[in-house]
Amino acid sequence: MAGSASNAPEWSVSELSSALKRTIEDAYGYVRLRGEISGFRGPHSSGHCYFSLKDEGAKIDAVVWKGTYARLKTKPQEGLEVIATGKITTFPGKSSYQIVIDQIAPAGVGALMALLEERKRKLAAAGLFAPERKRPLPYLPRVIGVVTSPTGAVIRDILHRLQDRFPRHVLVWPARVQGETCAEEVAAGVRGLNALSAGGPLPRPDVIVVARGGGSIEDLWGFNDEDLVRAVAESAIPVVSAVGHETDWTLIDLAADVRAPTPTGAAEMVVPVRAELLAIVHDRARRHEEAWLRRVERLRADLRSAARALPRPEDLTATQRQRLDLAAARLGPALAANARAYEQRLAAASRLLDRASPRVRLTRERGRLDALAERPGRALRAGLERRRDRLEALSARLVAGRGRIVALERARIDHGRKQVDACGDRLKSLAKAGVRERRRALASLWQLAESLSYKSVLSRGYALVRDAADRPLRAAGDIAPGAALTLEFADGRVAARAEGAGEPHAPGPQAAPAEPVERPSQPPAARKPRPAPAKAQGKAQSKAQGSLFDL
Repeated sequence: MAGSASNAPEWSVSELSSALKRTIEDAYGYVRLRGEISGFRGPHSSGHCYFSLKDEGAKIDAVVWKGTYARLKTKPQEGLEVIATGKITTFPGKSSYQIVIDQIAPAGVGALMALLEERKRKLAAAGLFAPERKRPLPYLPRVIGVVTSPTGAVIRDILHRLQDRFPRHVLVWPARVQGETCAEEVAAGVRGLNALSAGGPLPRPDVIVVARGGGSIEDLWGFNDEDLVRAVAESAIPVVSAVGHETDWTLIDLAADVRAPTPTGAAEMVVPVRAELLAIVHDRARRHEEAWLRRVERLRADLRSAARALPRPEDLTATQRQRLDLAAARLGPALAANARAYEQRLAAASRLLDRASPRVRLTRERGRLDALAERPGRALRAGLERRRDRLEALSARLVAGRGRIVALERARIDHGRKQVDACGDRLKSLAKAGVRERRRALASLWQLAESLSYKSVLSRGYALVRDAADRPLRAAGDIAPGAALTLEFADGRVAARAEGAGEPHAPGPQAAPAEPVERPSQPPAARKPRPAPAKAQGKAQSKAQGSLFDL
């Protein structure tokens, strides 16, 4: 009843929309509107273009009909600031107003695009878009990390495409892909997937996909955030950017390792087609088997050809076998000649050692020493005899002479006796010195004999083999089987018996064992004073003998 009593006219929705359309068109008509083109995706399938004009505070829908778009000198571009001329009207189907554009003139780059270009230059100068930073994607990742909205159609498209191509384990990091917190949540997702450890409860992904569906530049503005771009550039895991459609570009597309035109294209990039891989593997296995069979057959044919061309084994070794027989025939005489040559050299060395034997030299020096030891005694006795004869003659003269002469001669006799005693003492000292000198020479010869004796060789670990007659044996061929042997070591002798016949061998250039040297029963003193020079010793002896004879 209240409705029927009202005086307000009753409008239908269509009537009101038409009235508003007429009112707006009559009030404004044609206008020139300045704004930034946003949401332009190119002509629709019908040929018309739909987008928006915006500034810092408002946005209005815009339409360019198909015929008008063909006549435009300046075509619409995303982010381009333009001056559009057209008619303001309404669209009853949405109860919204819009501008139907007839002409477009450029008015400069839009504010958002200018900000985007400035940020792009800054990040490019920091090296975040450098091509050398790009890394190849793994051929077949085990785990794929996806940063996107878990409720949108994008994740379903990616999972469906992965299931069709090559099912893989997918780890989804939920994040808002539009709005004020979009950049912060997506950057946290990229860093969170990088922080996963390989052996942790959640597997570490091999590749990361940042995905979102299409939208206007305002919808995708969060993916131009500087912190998100740096998070993508710093990722240790390869990143695939799949934001928007193929015509949409954001800064993470430049920082990512690979840009995909769509989220579905990203799924195709990260995994190959399993059926194609199986077909390729089967085809290559078949080709490999056929190639191997062909190669085996070719090698078998080559082997048969080479076998026909090869000479017989006995022909190959005939010359070498003949040379071996000739060498074997010459080997016996050559070994015998070599043994005779070494035997002659050994006999010559033995004769040389016999002539220069330390034992012969020691005997000769001992005889000389004995002769020299007897000379002072004979000279002393001869001198004493002469002095005694002179003294007896002087005594006879004294007896016959006078008393004065007797006294004088007695004094001379006393003086002469004293000189004789002094000379005797000097002769004794000289004789002792000569004996000491000969003893020192004898000690030196003894040391030389010791160094050349075979016993010094025995002291170094060797043994001298003697037969039953105590003769040294110099060759293994001189020993008869079962012969009684005596092995002489440095500290004694040991009896032994030969069990087998000795086999002669070519003697090497080694010295023959020396003949045993007889030792004196009493070794000389180890060290003696140095002997006086022979010339000085001879002068002293001559002086002593002269004084004895002048008495």
